[in-house]
Amino acid sequence: MAGALDGIRVVDFGHYIAGPLAGMLLADQGADVVKIDPPGGPRWDTPANATWNRAKRSITLDLKDAEDLETARRLVAGADVVIENFRPGVMDRLGLGADAMIEANPRLIYCSIPGFAADDPRAGMAAWEGVLGAATASYTNAGDGLARADNPVVTAVPISSSYGAFLGVVSIAMALNARERDGAGQRIEAPLFDATFAAIGSAGLLVHDPAKRSPDRSAGWVNQYECSDGRWVMFHAANQRFIDRFIDKVGLDDWREEGLHLSEEVAEDPEKTAELLRRMTALFKTRTAKEWEQLVNDALVCCSVIYESSEWMREEHARASKQVIEVEDPGYGTMLQPGVNPRLYGSPGEVRGPAPAPDADRDEVLGPWLEGAPEPAGPPQTRLLRKALEGLKVLDLCIILAGPTCARTLAEFGAEVVKIDDPNRPGGVRMHNDVNRGKQSMLLDLKTEEGRELFWKLAEEADVVVQNLRGGRIEVLGLDYEELRKRNPNVVYGSINAYGHEGPWEERPGWEQLAQAAAGMQARFAGDRPYRQAFPINDYGTGLMGAYGVALALFHRQRTGEGQHVKAALAYTACTLQSPFFQDYGGKVWDELRGQDALGWNPLQHLYRASDGWLFLGATADQLPAIGAVEGLEGADGLEGDALRDFLAERIAQGTADEWTERLTAVGAGVAQTRTVRELMTDEWVQDHGLSLTREHAEIGLVTTNGPSPRLSRTPPEPGDPASKPGADAREVLEARGLSEDYERLLAGGVIAIDGVVAS
Repeated sequence: MAGALDGIRVVDFGHYIAGPLAGMLLADQGADVVKIDPPGGPRWDTPANATWNRAKRSITLDLKDAEDLETARRLVAGADVVIENFRPGVMDRLGLGADAMIEANPRLIYCSIPGFAADDPRAGMAAWEGVLGAATASYTNAGDGLARADNPVVTAVPISSSYGAFLGVVSIAMALNARERDGAGQRIEAPLFDATFAAIGSAGLLVHDPAKRSPDRSAGWVNQYECSDGRWVMFHAANQRFIDRFIDKVGLDDWREEGLHLSEEVAEDPEKTAELLRRMTALFKTRTAKEWEQLVNDALVCCSVIYESSEWMREEHARASKQVIEVEDPGYGTMLQPGVNPRLYGSPGEVRGPAPAPDADRDEVLGPWLEGAPEPAGPPQTRLLRKALEGLKVLDLCIILAGPTCARTLAEFGAEVVKIDDPNRPGGVRMHNDVNRGKQSMLLDLKTEEGRELFWKLAEEADVVVQNLRGGRIEVLGLDYEELRKRNPNVVYGSINAYGHEGPWEERPGWEQLAQAAAGMQARFAGDRPYRQAFPINDYGTGLMGAYGVALALFHRQRTGEGQHVKAALAYTACTLQSPFFQDYGGKVWDELRGQDALGWNPLQHLYRASDGWLFLGATADQLPAIGAVEGLEGADGLEGDALRDFLAERIAQGTADEWTERLTAVGAGVAQTRTVRELMTDEWVQDHGLSLTREHAEIGLVTTNGPSPRLSRTPPEPGDPASKPGADAREVLEARGLSEDYERLLAGGVIAIDGVVAS
């Protein structure tokens, strides 16, 4: 079977991470991608190019040469999609900018993925990943709740670049859907700085009234623990049901008698919290990490050994689930790489070959590829859409973060989303105000016969259904894809889980912390103990990858009339997020940045403490003479290695962050001062551009959330209304479908609810 993007022609001008990664995500789904590099090959010589450029065609062009520039224009004229991630204005100056290219090819979808947006005051700055990490609080926020404003830590995971790629391909897939319906292309801008707000997510959420905030009740029930063999596990029993299962499995009846199993009571009592942590610490030292992993998962509670990435790549489940695959690379031999993400089962993606050598496909690209370009289309003749998914209906059965983020993204692009939650779920609707904006809320008991009957009435006219119950649970309810397609054959059905949809871990429950533990993120970020990365990057990233898969499936449905099953997983995304170093091959050295003392990759890509705060310097070796001419840094150009790092640290400490930012950016370096999440969410530019939204929410008052970041010229995403009170839209949902006569009966019978469920 052909991939969803079979026949879609892409010209990829990308460099470093974001652009090439976006091109890879399109190529994996069947797109015909031509990678354009400068003479000599990619700007960054890294083994990761074998991942990012797999299955692409390669040609090298000097865009400063008139003949090569004209070749580039001809390639773009025959393309469906262009990807570029230069600084704003570069492609315009070359005559390859979006406006000119879309005028020549009105069906063209032109995706720019710059570091900073064209209207950002920093648009001309060199937006290195480290610069973006400092600017977006990625180095001052830790997933374990540790404040690092005075002790930032650089992470090897390229959060901003990856999220720029994710939102770039989501936007491209949405634009293809719109083009299939109305014939017109458009311009997309997915800046890396802006894209990072999708990763910040719940860390930026603020309920302004302290009395309305939900307390953290996890205490010692969500934590890393050292085991008898010195290895660590990530243990996660986030609700009372998980806690009770664990206590029963391990035989801790005395804990129950003492009330240590009651998560809310323990969390509210510092002495009980300390006692629980003491006992859990001692308990986990009675077995090995592998023994705990098996025992806890046998109890249907969440636990993973904290693996190194090198271990995970060879773990049985990672291979069986194809989140790690083998590619025969001409330069590296048999190489392990991240697998296809997401998975479509009616138009499956695949890695169709290794990365080519630079310029290996010149003759083919300039011959058959160019000759096969369709004739340029005229202006679209039909009514232009306002929203890419206008008129499509989605049912969202998901919980917590990843699944609801998928459906929220569909809502942002115009789908009508009904969020269905269980009125009896312990803890209420988690993260509701973050992930459920733009949706209608309905509380429906799917464990009742009447609840399932109502679901079927809604599902039979749905275009998309999304669920993220652990493997096997949706089948127990009888609401799985195979059952749904009997009633609605053309439905697109999205399934999201923790570890992947094949392999021995398929039915294990899991959360963000578990994906970070399994795939190597926590081990890499460890100090005296493992730590979680900043932000729920796998949850939100998987939500975006799920939305990408659904959009691809909808595009495929437009072209063929066929629905299908789409699957995404936190572990798939964890592999993709680590793409700069997530390869294994003969002679591989795992030397990526790691640990709690990490401040940078080299002296010119490094965090430095100024007299009043921290800043990240991003520069290249050929800029060192200019840096050495900066006031206060005279002589830097005669140094290298540790001597250069120590010199810069000593000198920068003598001035303010503002002074150094002004001096260093004046000579072309990229510089960003570290920021906290709260500083970001209250930044005037961020608020003016809709990345931070403060709006009134029913019954709880003002709430600050993030907003959508991609910019599409014709079908822009919108944040939608603030999240409704859970259950508030049930009557409206039923009335819109001619079912209003059932409302009072279902409400009286407890099948639906409109009160009594908290949004936590």
